Amino acid sequence: MAATDPAFRAVPRRAPCFLVWRVEQLVLVPVPRDQYGRFHRGDSYVVLHCGERGAPPSARVQHAPGPLETHIHFWLGSETSADEAGVAAYKTVELDELLGGGPVQHREIEGSESARFRAYFPAGLRILAGGAAAGLTHVGDKFEPALYAVKGRRHPVIRQLPAVSWEYVNDGDVFVLDAREAVFVWTGKQANPMEKIQAARLAQSLKGEHGGGEVVIVESGQEGDLSPAERALFGRLLPLKDRHVQPAAAADSDERHERRRVEHLRLYRCSDHDGSLMVMEVKSGPLLQSDLDSNDSFIVDNGEQGIWVWVGKRASHKERAEAMRNAQGFIKKKGYAPSTAVTRVIDGGEPSEFKTLFKSWRDRHAAVGLGKTAVSGKLAPPIQTSFDAATLHENRALAAQTQMLDDGSGEKEVWRVHELELTPVERAEHGTFLDGDCYLVLYRYRAGGAARQVLYYWLGGRASQLERGQAALKTVELDDRLGGRPVQVRVVQGREPPHFMALFGGRLVVLTGSGGAPSSAGPRLLQVRGAAQGGTRAVQVPLAAASLNSGDCFVLHEGVRASVWCGRGATGDERESAKKLAGELCAEPSVMYEGQEPASFWATLGGRAPYAGERPASSEQPAHPPRLFHCSDAGGRFSVGEVVSFEQADLVPQDVMLLDAWDAVFIWIGAESNATERRQAEHTALEYLRTDPAGRGTDTPIITVHQGAEPPTFTGFFGPWSDELWRTQPDWETVRRGLAAENGGLGRVSPEAAAETLPVYAFSQLNVKEAALLPRDVDPAVKERYLSPVEFREVFGMTLESFSALPGWKRQQLKKKVGLF
Repeated sequence: MAATDPAFRAVPRRAPCFLVWRVEQLVLVPVPRDQYGRFHRGDSYVVLHCGERGAPPSARVQHAPGPLETHIHFWLGSETSADEAGVAAYKTVELDELLGGGPVQHREIEGSESARFRAYFPAGLRILAGGAAAGLTHVGDKFEPALYAVKGRRHPVIRQLPAVSWEYVNDGDVFVLDAREAVFVWTGKQANPMEKIQAARLAQSLKGEHGGGEVVIVESGQEGDLSPAERALFGRLLPLKDRHVQPAAAADSDERHERRRVEHLRLYRCSDHDGSLMVMEVKSGPLLQSDLDSNDSFIVDNGEQGIWVWVGKRASHKERAEAMRNAQGFIKKKGYAPSTAVTRVIDGGEPSEFKTLFKSWRDRHAAVGLGKTAVSGKLAPPIQTSFDAATLHENRALAAQTQMLDDGSGEKEVWRVHELELTPVERAEHGTFLDGDCYLVLYRYRAGGAARQVLYYWLGGRASQLERGQAALKTVELDDRLGGRPVQVRVVQGREPPHFMALFGGRLVVLTGSGGAPSSAGPRLLQVRGAAQGGTRAVQVPLAAASLNSGDCFVLHEGVRASVWCGRGATGDERESAKKLAGELCAEPSVMYEGQEPASFWATLGGRAPYAGERPASSEQPAHPPRLFHCSDAGGRFSVGEVVSFEQADLVPQDVMLLDAWDAVFIWIGAESNATERRQAEHTALEYLRTDPAGRGTDTPIITVHQGAEPPTFTGFFGPWSDELWRTQPDWETVRRGLAAENGGLGRVSPEAAAETLPVYAFSQLNVKEAALLPRDVDPAVKERYLSPVEFREVFGMTLESFSALPGWKRQQLKKKVGLF
């Protein structure tokens, strides 16, 4: 057995830990804990995280009462040598074997780090210049000014730029200029407020590392507002005469698209037959857990979004040891970018990120439902009607689990959409829909003493695209008339959510027809089936024996008569639901069982004909963890990125968020989001579903909620929830003022304080066009600050304090007007 690397002697067995090593002179060297989160682009690193399975990724070592999950990352800087990268990869395999071969392995490339990796460092992943070989990491080294770009709202990536130069600066981002005596936070005109806060935190951290100094906020275009001393220091590093700021559109996207077209998802089998590795494509499109074979290893190709290597328990040692190397060769062969993520997982130890790529996944020994197997397509328990709104709004987790807002007993209005008009549907017809039409359903209820509203729009399976578009348009119009407060829910025929079913007593009837009229007045055959999440659907099918199915019940409606046909495989609940429906159609319906039909029954169906036997049980549906995505139009480009281990504070008021709860997709509209983000949101949700590797399709319900009016079916996915969060959560200006109170150097130096240090000159001495004619100690960019307070008020008609509070463009306009520009 090979000797254990001395660097791994500190690794505990079967206990939580977080450790980082750097490759120095081709040997692993532990990184001091106070240096965690700092990575030099000239180096390679190995990071070990072991924590409780399913817990949020964190560098903090916490007690783990449950089973553990281990991840090993090797991080490669953009300037690391091939030898150093090779050592990091080899040592990752060695550490993996030391830990029993079960950890998940990740290859991390500078600039393309995984969300899990970034989450380890909430204060920011700081990517620095140089490396160990260049000797740039010693504490005693001479200080060199540095310019950093700060990107990311919750887990920022802080990148040291190649040089301190205006060529790297743009108006869509935030930059930190570290001059040691002062740390400047330069904010672009279209920079995100949350990134400004992250940059201010970095500046405070740099100040602490220097043991003092000043933190100064500089807004784009207002560099002239700095005090002379600050302006001199800033200008020495970033000369204002060379100032050239790129527009916001030149900024790199803060987020990366997490979805590609579903065609990119492919499965390959890797086999080690006769000592040679063979890679063969197995399938493309939606993947099933059963596609994997424990005797081999597989590659799941998700395009440039990442390559996954799954190693079966009975795969050969060579397949295990060379899995990552083979995946990197696969990337080269496919022509993918070298930065493409590569992750190796072991049979039985798959993380949730891997499982979400599959249409169905069930963990071994995992219970399904409440202790018995749940089969999709069979009748689920009836719609729960014992929940009241108060209970569900207090128990948000229960509301999220059941997707019930209340018991559906509130007030509702139903309209049919016809040529951009809403036609009211009679109360007697509520719960009956035509498959060629679209409908709007407005539901009102009370919870916590407040009136609440939900606006459903139901899309018939045969409705045209024009009619579907008209339904969406009328939903927006009605929502606007109601003040934009209702929760909007897009419902596709056959995928009605539980609460929608509850509005109609848990029973839904869908007839063939359009324009408000059924297709025929003759006999109808209705197939009665239990909805997957509760309730009963009755859908009209062709009047023929071939439509029958031994696994269901059917109702034959002939004018004043109705009969129930019960297939051998139908459940008791389905039989009772079919009898109840038939009883609403006529006073005394008849009941027949499969094999005991009278001749008149077959005559009505046009004669006997073969039909399907008992419907097969569908694949078990896994418990999919909810996923949150952030949608942003920062810099003029719409982008989507995933937020890992999310909480309520991750909902950004300036943007739109997408929550995938598997059975439904929520669109959360931030109060300060712009029109482009709101307009793109539903398209993004549809595209997300269309390209879902699990192949769910676009008929999954899409629910739109607005900030401040979130239903418990949404908030229950976020753990602790406070309705006061956004009222108490400070914005950028509040944070800036708060930090200024703690640190007198943070924030722009006040006009009064700056004026005290400047000499005073008469307006006539300052009102000259040629800078050479000004007094030698006057800064031409801020000539107004050399006026006395009295003369300043006479010239501008306001105090210096009021003037400084104006927007930059307004100050420049006034300076031009009085001749001090």
